[in-house]
Amino acid sequence: MRFATWNVNSVKARLPRLLEWLDGTKPDVVCLQETKVPADGFPSAEVGELGYAVAAYGQGRWNGVALLSRVGLADVRNGFPGEPGFPDPEARYIGALCGDIRVISVYVPNGRTPEDPHYAYKLDWLSALRATLASSVRDGPLIIAGDFNVAPTDDDVWDPAVFVGSTHVTPPERAALAAIRDLGLRDIVGRPLKGDRPFTYWDYRAGMFHMNKGMRIDLVLATPDLADQVTDAVIDREARKGKGPSDHAPIVVDLDYSIKSV
Repeated sequence: MRFATWNVNSVKARLPRLLEWLDGTKPDVVCLQETKVPADGFPSAEVGELGYAVAAYGQGRWNGVALLSRVGLADVRNGFPGEPGFPDPEARYIGALCGDIRVISVYVPNGRTPEDPHYAYKLDWLSALRATLASSVRDGPLIIAGDFNVAPTDDDVWDPAVFVGSTHVTPPERAALAAIRDLGLRDIVGRPLKGDRPFTYWDYRAGMFHMNKGMRIDLVLATPDLADQVTDAVIDREARKGKGPSDHAPIVVDLDYSIKSV
């Protein structure tokens, strides 16, 4: 099985690149984030021509998540019980059964600054996510992946001194993420294609990508029954290159796991 996750930062703007990438990489299941289209605006027909069933959850120009699957797509759930809003729930969570695997795509709130109300919303959202995941993780197999907007450690940012006082690295955010992992999930870290830092995001500002001044904020968390079967995990840095890229790179994970129909 080949799994991938990618914050595309607008599926319409990135559609030609996405289709080319899907055709070349051929993942069986894909989590997408920041699609920035309503559900009925997602390019399901174009993606479907490559053999993917689509489940999309969106709200127009902001947020948005989706699942693409070539191995089945059932029991789709948009949002989760107890999910906080800002002020209303946003399109940040979609889950479904892909064969016998529960797959969840998330786009965690950014937080903006530690003084902003959006930061408290982020922490509340992560806490509520942990509560809703508890039983699902116990039942397994499960993958939750996407843009968590949290760098787990100082090693996951290019220069910790630059981020002092910023979101993505504060102790409460990292503790909230660690509490989710502590349910029994493993962090599958992709190997970088350049350098020794597994960054997944680079700011659009000139030179940040080429100087590899990035962050690891896109994550793949899996239950042990899946994590034990991982044969390779790669951050596809090539997809961040070229004209009009997303500011995130996909993570591609290969598993020696045969998906069972349900």
